[in-house]
Amino acid sequence: MTRRKLSLILCIAGMAVLAVVGIAQTATNAPAAFATPLDNAQTGAVGNGFSAATFTADMGAFMNEEDIPQGIGPTFNARGCVDCHMQPNVGGSAQVTELRVGHLDGAGNFVNPTIPINDGANSIPNRSLVNDRSICPQAAERVPGAENVRATRSSLNVLGDGFVEAIDSNTLNNIANAQPGQSGGAIAGQFIQVPVAEAGGTVRGGRFGWKNQQASLLSFASDAYINEMGVTNRFAPTDFTTVCKTTTDPEDETGPDGLNDIDRFARFMRATQAPPQDTALAATADAQTGANLFNSIGCNICHVTSITTAPAGTVINGGAFTVPAALGSKVIHPFSDFLLHNVGTGDGIVQNGGQATANKLRTAPLWGLRTRDRLMHDNATFTRNEAILRHGGEATGVINNYQALSTTQKNQLITFLQTL
Repeated sequence: MTRRKLSLILCIAGMAVLAVVGIAQTATNAPAAFATPLDNAQTGAVGNGFSAATFTADMGAFMNEEDIPQGIGPTFNARGCVDCHMQPNVGGSAQVTELRVGHLDGAGNFVNPTIPINDGANSIPNRSLVNDRSICPQAAERVPGAENVRATRSSLNVLGDGFVEAIDSNTLNNIANAQPGQSGGAIAGQFIQVPVAEAGGTVRGGRFGWKNQQASLLSFASDAYINEMGVTNRFAPTDFTTVCKTTTDPEDETGPDGLNDIDRFARFMRATQAPPQDTALAATADAQTGANLFNSIGCNICHVTSITTAPAGTVINGGAFTVPAALGSKVIHPFSDFLLHNVGTGDGIVQNGGQATANKLRTAPLWGLRTRDRLMHDNATFTRNEAILRHGGEATGVINNYQALSTTQKNQLITFLQTL
């Protein structure tokens, strides 16, 4: 494909993206700041479903360190949410990774492992996640040699995820449908629907996790509580093993306000502002030129620059949540399409979405990128240039365009990335 033809396609694509994301005259830019409550930023007073006092209390729950009496374990990765979400502030990303393993059957399909513990007297079946920590030696997990599909995954930023949750599923599906036409058929994001725990398993468009395995922040909080901390809760009421266990399930107890910790975690994430851009750097000529190059070579086909959330009052998550004014009709700049793609870096692990997703990963949102020193899904890449060049698969044409840029142009594009 010639550069002139690609530019024409991208021009049309840009108009198509504006159409599919549903930008309306009443939409306003989402407020952006690191770990600041939404209502104060927008109104200066309690309103829009959030309050500064509630945000502070919920952030305290998010930062709380659990111990054995509170139900942590028997196997776990972290003692608190903040252990994996704290850069550059509570709710951000981290250098922390988790370990997932499995193997392929005779037909080449991914199979979840069975991990022996307690010298083989017990085992944890059908779970790709292998926890790095345990409350006793007997519960410690070790990877069997036969589980030769192995991957590490970095912790994700959750700031601004209330806006992501508030994106209409049809918006994401429309973006996926537009991509083949924007890229000469090379790029085709996969939209999957996954169960919403709080809606009895009603499905919704996935958008959270490296495999889009969750569609709501409450489901995401429940999943992280049981999988990363070993704390059972109302949607995941049973531990993966009882070895060394002393507590009674579910361990996430209801507080005087009628809420569980998972409710507070979800409310904290919903109340955070979007990660902000470095506006001083973004105002420079190099950054502005870099932003134009980012779009012109095709990066924005997957790293979509602007998406508008559903209007306030929209009922989502299978009827379990209503989009509040603080999150509704907001233009966000996540630089992601929240779809699954094969860009040559897939980890081989299957979760929701079936075997076709084994080597696909969710497009990493680039907001907050400037706070990270370890990049890509496995934290194994350390410069922006190397991260770009690591892309392949569906992104091969875009990367070829990047390689065709001059050194000055590449540096300008990377300067733009440093603003995010």
